[in-house]
Amino acid sequence: MGSFSDYWENEMLDHIFGKGSYTPPTIYVALSTADPTDAGSGLSEPSGNGYARKQTSASNWDAASGGALDNANDIAFNEATGSWGTITHFALMDAASGGNMLAHGALSESKTIGSGDTAKFAAGDLDVSLD
Repeated sequence: MGSFSDYWENEMLDHIFGKGSYTPPTIYVALSTADPTDAGSGLSEPSGNGYARKQTSASNWDAASGGALDNANDIAFNEATGSWGTITHFALMDAASGGNMLAHGALSESKTIGSGDTAKFAAGDLDVSLD
């Protein structure tokens, strides 16, 4: 189960308490070979070999219930053209590259991605909750 990053928690609190406005971003799903941590300092994405963050839209996510939500549809990455390493975590980002980490979580099972593999989160498998 994923949780909000420090960045997103602060943005939401500022917005709720009238300290700033917040416009929901386009959310990109990123893969990581290490725990990104709430601060985002541990994010370690694959580089090259066909890897790119996967853009989502509001229709890709179920409505929140009980302080949690998940992906409504499969989220499939491009086919790997070489090794991406062993993926252990995911992160939700607000940009196709760089940007701010919004949320993160550990995979229930690590997955080594090699040439010809396609990383995919089946509908309902990518869970995000408030901590």
